[in-house]
Amino acid sequence: MGSQSDLGQTPPVPSPPGPDPVASDILAEMSAYYDARASEFDEWFARAGRYNRGAAVKKRWDAEVGEVVRILEATRIQGDVLELAGGTGIWTERLVNMAHSLTVVDASPAMIERNRRRLDDERVTYVVADLFDWRPARQYDAVAFCFWISHVPVERLTGFLATVADSLRPGGTVFCLDSRRTPESTAIDHELAPPNTQLTRRALNDGREYRVVKNFYEPDSLRGAFDAAGFDIEVKLTDSFFFVVTGQRR
Repeated sequence: MGSQSDLGQTPPVPSPPGPDPVASDILAEMSAYYDARASEFDEWFARAGRYNRGAAVKKRWDAEVGEVVRILEATRIQGDVLELAGGTGIWTERLVNMAHSLTVVDASPAMIERNRRRLDDERVTYVVADLFDWRPARQYDAVAFCFWISHVPVERLTGFLATVADSLRPGGTVFCLDSRRTPESTAIDHELAPPNTQLTRRALNDGREYRVVKNFYEPDSLRGAFDAAGFDIEVKLTDSFFFVVTGQRR
């Protein structure tokens, strides 16, 4: 794994590019996309269907997932844990075995239902809520969000990380996992949007298309944004597919 845990001076937080360029109707469309995609979402992680790019890519993918799992285990997450954008439960399954209790927040009722059926665990509490509007009612020992921060518009990143900080007790653990910019990660019929472009189109298996926000944040920008929000973090990169942010709230 390539590590970028020591990135030198803290870079500035990404600046909002003027008035909110991601209108509320686009965020609503993105939410509708993930609700409609719930039944086929796991194909992406399993490298199946339109995401199948051959045995060699699958082998690399699985190896890098293994690296991420080891990083997660090394965080020693415990206690009362909050997972934001829990989706179908791919990472909820791992978090629940580390936690005393787990609260999962997701905007998609269909995702929540699949997550619930996958785990069937009384330690998990589910909340259906828009993460751009949701605010925590309490603080947790750890907060995790996987494959979500890339869908946060640049101009909303500061606000989102402030919500994460509000969710976490001082000294608590943050774990963030997301995709690096590589065409092998997405479907064979998808094209990566040009760099510095927030909006792209994503299709379902039945051909329906939706506009979604997709940002491939660089490690230096992430470090600056987390630092400004009150976190001490480390950013690690796997060779091709993922980046991982781990740290604590100051």
